[in-house]
Amino acid sequence: MLASNDIMAFKSYQNRANFFVKEYLLADSLIPYTSVISGMFACKMVNDLIQLIGTNYFKSYSSFSKVQRIEWNNRAISTLHAIFITVMSLYFVFCSNLYSNQSTEYITLESSPLSTFTLGISVGYFIADLGIILWFFPSLGGYEYVIHHLFSLVAVAYSMLSGEGQLYTFMVLISETTTPGINLRWYLDAAGMKRSKAYLINGVVIFIAWLVARILLFIYMFYHVYLHFDQVEQMHTVGQILVIVVPLVLSAMNLFWFAKIIKGLRKTLAKRQ
Repeated sequence: MLASNDIMAFKSYQNRANFFVKEYLLADSLIPYTSVISGMFACKMVNDLIQLIGTNYFKSYSSFSKVQRIEWNNRAISTLHAIFITVMSLYFVFCSNLYSNQSTEYITLESSPLSTFTLGISVGYFIADLGIILWFFPSLGGYEYVIHHLFSLVAVAYSMLSGEGQLYTFMVLISETTTPGINLRWYLDAAGMKRSKAYLINGVVIFIAWLVARILLFIYMFYHVYLHFDQVEQMHTVGQILVIVVPLVLSAMNLFWFAKIIKGLRKTLAKRQ
C-alpha cells in the first residue's frame, strides 16, 4: 500500500513538473529567455565539470597557468556547443520540413518553439564566451574573435527574438562543425604532441572541414539568398541587413583564417618530408 502511495505521489509530482515546464519554461513568449539562461547555465556547469576532471585526471592541467586552465575549460565548452548546434542546424536545414519550399509561408519568416529554443541556447553560449574573452582580453583571442562573436551574437539573437531568417542563421551555424577540430589542435599542442601523426591528421581534417563548412557552404547560402530574395524582402529591414552583412563579414574572416590554415598545413607537411 505504501509503495502504491509513493507511485501516486511521484506521478503527481511528475505531472506538476511537466505542467510547469510546458506552461512556463517552454511557453512561446518565454522560450527566448529561458533558453538563453539555460545556455549560460550549461556553460557554467560544463566549466565546473571540466575543471574537476582536469584537476583529478590530467597531470599537466595543474601545471598550467591560470589563463591556460581557463582556455582548457573554455575550449571544452565551445566543443560541446559546436557539437550541439551543428547537429541541430543540420537537422533544421536538411531534415526538417520547417523551411521546406512546399511550405505555404515564406521560409524567411518560419520558426518553431524548438528552433527558437535552439538559437537561444546558442545565444547563451555566445554571451558567456564573449564575456570570458573580454575579461581576459587578449589572452583568449584578439579583436577578430570579439568581432566574430559580436556579429554572431547579434544575428542569432535577432533571429531568435523575431523569428526571421532562422534558416540562414542555421546555415551559418553549421560552420561550428570546424570548432572541435580547432580545439583538439590546441589540446594536442598543449599536451606536447605537435609532432605526432594525430596532429597532422587533425590539420588535414580541419582543412577539409573548413573548406566545406566555412567556404562552400557560405557560397551555397548566398546562392540560396539570391534565389529566394523575394522572400528575404518580406523581412524587416534590420533582418535583411543581417542576412546579407553578417555572412559577408564572417566569410571574409573565414577566408583570412583559411589562408592561415593552408599556410600552417603546408609548413607541417614540409617538416615531415
